[in-house]
Amino acid sequence: MSIHDWSRIFSGGFHHFHQMWTPELAKSLNSGVLPLGFYAAIEQVTGGPEPDVVTLESTHDRLRQTDFPSGDGAALAVAECPPQVQYSVEADEFKYARKADRVVVRHKSDDEPVAVIEIVSPGNKHSEWEFQRFRSKLESLMQNGVHLLVVDLIHPTPRDPVGFPVAFWGECQGRVPETTKEEPFTLTACRSDASPTGYFERLGVGAELPQMPLFLTPDRYVNVPLAVTYEAAWDGVPAEWKQIVEGKTS
Repeated sequence: MSIHDWSRIFSGGFHHFHQMWTPELAKSLNSGVLPLGFYAAIEQVTGGPEPDVVTLESTHDRLRQTDFPSGDGAALAVAECPPQVQYSVEADEFKYARKADRVVVRHKSDDEPVAVIEIVSPGNKHSEWEFQRFRSKLESLMQNGVHLLVVDLIHPTPRDPVGFPVAFWGECQGRVPETTKEEPFTLTACRSDASPTGYFERLGVGAELPQMPLFLTPDRYVNVPLAVTYEAAWDGVPAEWKQIVEGKTS
């Protein structure tokens, strides 16, 4: 299914879709996408999770030694199968580290978060304060070793005039793709490591959502089926709202 222009509807309409999409993502991840030992759960963002740095470091060291299976639910090796995206950038030093649900992936060994899927909402860009608050939460997760997948289907604002990736990866300006009028939306996968790496897609209204990498360790990732989960969430949108989003109202 192609991406819609959610700016046509009030913020509550997108929030409803957001809350429908999140469980579809978690269900998909738990239905054969994640390898054995990993699981996805829905969590509401209020103050934001604050992982313990020492615990996460030991978790990542242990998970690097995990014997990942092949076949269904296999995690791909970065060295053997680099993520297939339009753009990527590796940073020598990552300078920067209201109520909406996010998907958090954990490992059963200690139940600490290893990855987070965040869907940007209009509220995250409503004001400079809200945007900086949102960005700081994501930076904190990255600094604590948590990998990210940020899905931004909200048009750029004065807070991110050339897109979320540039605003988030500010120190890599010039190497991170800027949004355009034709492609205002972005997908950003962040691999947390000593030298963090970002993987980016730039998309426009009507484009098909590609699969995006979600890292479980700095060396292994799974591809998240964004398109099929988006379509499943769209099925739960009220018919009247669908007409508005599709621009079919008179």
